[in-house]
Amino acid sequence: MTDDPLSQTLNALADPTRRAILARLSRGEASVNDLAEPFPMTLAAVSKHIKVLESAGLVSRGRNAQYRPCKLEAAPMRQVVTYLEFYRRFWDQNLDQLDAYLTKLQTPENDSRN
Repeated sequence: MTDDPLSQTLNALADPTRRAILARLSRGEASVNDLAEPFPMTLAAVSKHIKVLESAGLVSRGRNAQYRPCKLEAAPMRQVVTYLEFYRRFWDQNLDQLDAYLTKLQTPENDSRN
């Protein structure tokens, strides 16, 4: 695995279980047991998913005696948004050009049926 933060974040977000864990954490802190509850997998498997999220900086764990709540850290997603924004603008521009071209083709002077 690469040390590139964007690659780590995208890798972490690639798995639907990890995305579901992040969605749950967006509502507030939760224990590993709470996070594991909706999934048909072992607690160890959920813990591995959480470790991937921690490595990407998307989750942090607190410590309150024996309770170690997980907390969403959304800052790494800002880099993903910046990355995707470039391509959104690219496609918006290209689709606008296509729309203009199609509109031009539909004007009466370009209509070969007249």
